Amino acid sequence: MKHFEPSELIINADGSAFHLHITPDQLAEKVILVGDPSRVELVASHFSNIECNVQSREFHTITGTFEGKRITVMSTGIGCDNIDIVVNELDALTNIDFETRTEKSPLRSLEIVRIGTCGGLQSNTPVGTYIISAKSIGFDGLLNFYAGRNQVCDLAFEQAFTRHMNWNPQLCAPYVIDANPELTNRIAGTDMVRGVTIACGGFYGPQGRELRIPLADPQQNRKVEDFEYEGWKITNFEMESSALAGLSRLLGHRATTCCMVVANRLVKEANTEYKNTIDGLIKTVLSRI
Repeated sequence: MKHFEPSELIINADGSAFHLHITPDQLAEKVILVGDPSRVELVASHFSNIECNVQSREFHTITGTFEGKRITVMSTGIGCDNIDIVVNELDALTNIDFETRTEKSPLRSLEIVRIGTCGGLQSNTPVGTYIISAKSIGFDGLLNFYAGRNQVCDLAFEQAFTRHMNWNPQLCAPYVIDANPELTNRIAGTDMVRGVTIACGGFYGPQGRELRIPLADPQQNRKVEDFEYEGWKITNFEMESSALAGLSRLLGHRATTCCMVVANRLVKEANTEYKNTIDGLIKTVLSRI
């Protein structure tokens, strides 16, 4: 039986996970992740009761009840590096005994839905569209650090994409990962675009935005928009979906990402007032999770 040393699994003096600062009993099996800590309160405003409300750095967690379902909503901040912290600690809270520091048996599977914002890349993804990430392409390289990466990724899709992009070997090798199909179909219903999402390691250069520093590949976004593989086209940019889907697959959890388009890169439109309208997506996810 594997024993998790204190340097590998850091547990706070109060029995909580190192970064998230929540204890195993404070975590529900249905989890909603959001980027913005202030959005946690918006999601929880729909709960009929609140069990716990914990804040630690960018990680804000509220567990409560919505229509009889026990749900945890948690903020992750921005980026796949934070998703690495969140998913690993969620799994530890679920599947490692904090008293004995050993793996539990049987293992439990969480249901995790990320609600976020994104940039649309196609004519059928205008501002306000809901996109669910049936597939994600990770520009972040995170999953490449874990064993089993090739067993869960779509290697043929990866090869077609890197050939099309004439991929720069100085960049992290991209990986292509599917979200959990049952959860994706349930959350998407009939009113979300099922698409391919690129999760980037930054907001500016990695997403083809050029301010004062020239881009290494000025044609990146054009090539992304033109890419097609077995009927799939790339629909949007965001910064977390690949790590969430990939780590969840490796750990045995069910995960998907759905985003509201707040900018369409193809037609150069943006909605800076999206915080007033994202509650519609929140209510949709709460009703389907």
